[in-house]
Amino acid sequence: MSSLSSVDRSFEQLLDESSLSKTQWQLWFLSAMGVFLDGFDLFIIGVALPLIERDFSLNPVTKGLIAGAAVVGAFVGSAIGGFVTDKFGRKGMFVIDLIFFVVFAAASACAWNPASLIAFRFLLGVGIGADYPIGVAYIAENVPTSGRGKLVVGAFSFQAVGSLVGVAIGLILLSVYPQLSAWRWMLAFGVLPAIVVVWLRENLPESPRWYLSRGDYESASSAASKLLEQSITLTPENTPHPPEPLSFGSLFSPQYIRSTVLASVPWFLQDIATYGIGIFTPTILAVLAGSNQSDFIAQDIAATAGSIITNLPLILGFLLCTLLVDQVGRIPLQILGFIGMAIGLGIVAIASLFPSGSTQSIGLIFGGFMMFNFLMNLGPNSTTYLLSGEVFPTQIRATGAGFAAAFAKLGAVVGTFFFPTLQASLGIPMLLGLLAIASLFAALITALFQVNTTGLNLEKISSSRS
Repeated sequence: MSSLSSVDRSFEQLLDESSLSKTQWQLWFLSAMGVFLDGFDLFIIGVALPLIERDFSLNPVTKGLIAGAAVVGAFVGSAIGGFVTDKFGRKGMFVIDLIFFVVFAAASACAWNPASLIAFRFLLGVGIGADYPIGVAYIAENVPTSGRGKLVVGAFSFQAVGSLVGVAIGLILLSVYPQLSAWRWMLAFGVLPAIVVVWLRENLPESPRWYLSRGDYESASSAASKLLEQSITLTPENTPHPPEPLSFGSLFSPQYIRSTVLASVPWFLQDIATYGIGIFTPTILAVLAGSNQSDFIAQDIAATAGSIITNLPLILGFLLCTLLVDQVGRIPLQILGFIGMAIGLGIVAIASLFPSGSTQSIGLIFGGFMMFNFLMNLGPNSTTYLLSGEVFPTQIRATGAGFAAAFAKLGAVVGTFFFPTLQASLGIPMLLGLLAIASLFAALITALFQVNTTGLNLEKISSSRS
């Protein structure tokens, strides 16, 4: 086994000089699977919700609580998970958060009334939310600079895969088991793959950077050797210890406030639209496009099939972002994406000017949704997640990413909880117009508070904020 140890080469340099090892690919894939389960569960509820509404005879407020419970839990999980991860390490929390998913996804499928379903969905969301800061910090810290953008976005693209699998599973279950209780099978479907991911995550190494941030060079050397699959010895001479400790309050210091605003505010505004539109896409399609189906289950099947079509651009957007993020850059893609989201929402809103179910109306609805989903994943849905793991130093990387994700989940709560109520009071066209304005404001904030991270290693990004 050859040695990479050198008095003049830091862990950052050794990482950038090495090709991706089997362990790094495993770390990437298991991080991506956490995002997959997030996308699957948070979006399959959109298919299950009409069935739950009928099964439990829900009013609009309770329906919003069920739709938003996991998102509220994700807010708590993101905020707590990031802080705990910086304090106790990446790997342990990487396992614990998915245990939450396994236990409470199964419990949600067995819920006996709306209150129990809300409680279980909230606790499931805690695990989902914690996975955001852990996953992005884990990948960003342990892959070469040249491929960091592609690998982080590539992992996050599994959210789109998960959402598509979620609506596809919902469609299949509705087709073979056209009963109101089909929602229970939908919510339980992600448990088995989550158990497998938990087991595989147990074998991953801790992040060497986390050990280095604490001055533990012996453990950092062992973790780095396992990560890069070569013998590495890290010392204070080749990889200096960070000069000063940082805390949660550092996020709002003059040194890091620009990074905090960039990582959190655009993500917050994006999640209002992403979760409001994503979870309720079948409902929106059923209302705006109309349906010739008089049977409730058949109507839900038709709306779900339509949502699969409108969600296909999610995959294409992610793929294109993966190709462009390290060439074009994070900030230009994020601004372009927000503007495209606003245009797509405007197109869907215009569809209301035509008769429901008409060729013009259906064409505008599907075209607008597809444009919204494509530009969202080409830009902000990918780049906000990526930037949250890049713009903070190792000592508070997961804390900063966790705060950004938690703040974003407040936007998701707005989108999921208030969407049914606002839809009833304002109508879908007006609501879509407000979401378009929020997207344009997010583009403005991105431009004003931009921080360049493209092509820079994490140490240079951190030093540029000092």
